[in-house]
Amino acid sequence: MKKLLEIFPIEMPSEGVVATVSGLVQAGFPSPAEDYMETPLNLHELVVKNPPATFFVRVAGDSMLGARIEPGDILVVDRSLTPTSGKIVVALVNGEFTVKRIRMEGGKVILMAENQAFKDIEVPSGAEFEVWGVVTYVVHKA
Repeated sequence: MKKLLEIFPIEMPSEGVVATVSGLVQAGFPSPAEDYMETPLNLHELVVKNPPATFFVRVAGDSMLGARIEPGDILVVDRSLTPTSGKIVVALVNGEFTVKRIRMEGGKVILMAENQAFKDIEVPSGAEFEVWGVVTYVVHKA
């Protein structure tokens, strides 16, 4: 299972906003951007839609590489969203946290890895199982 290292509560910062530039960034010839400065961007406002139900978690392991979730990435997880088939979720299975893509079919719950080196997990009936939330954003270092 892909281990989760740390869970961070959401704290809305009073400072620490970042200046933004209006328009799109060109991947080709550079363009001066100082004339296009906008209001500051607060990343919490951008990625956190429901602060009381949202938490951050840092990822360990590489079972989700195919979904571009790598070790050390930070996931933004919303507990208020309903987990539906195809969504990436943070789940607790028999006392262990994992992040996987959930598939629900015919009364079965399958937690699917996004790396062929890992097997999918079919959650057996009677297992201790809880979806902690749906992943809404991945913060990944370039």
